[in-house]
Amino acid sequence: MTTPTTKPAPGPEFWERADQIIALANEQCEQSRGNEVATSLLYAAARFNAFLVASKTNDVAKMQQEKDDAVTFFTEQYKRMLTDNFNDYIANFDKYTQPSSAPQG
Repeated sequence: MTTPTTKPAPGPEFWERADQIIALANEQCEQSRGNEVATSLLYAAARFNAFLVASKTNDVAKMQQEKDDAVTFFTEQYKRMLTDNFNDYIANFDKYTQPSSAPQG
């Protein structure tokens, strides 16, 4: 999988898409437990990323060749994003855990 060597800063549409997905997850938490919704989100991300690689390779042999690099790329991205969000919550714990101002998701 060809990955960029530099990461552009996300534009406003990045944050809007993320907020829409989080809003949907929060709605689903009204009917399901948070860990169940989180598992569905992880599955959806994995499924979509496999589709993305498949649609870019258009060849099963090429997809097989790129599988390990793609898994490494997506795993590293997730770990970085998860670490960044943990650090944000740690730095803003009191603010984020107040019932009236806590961000969802």
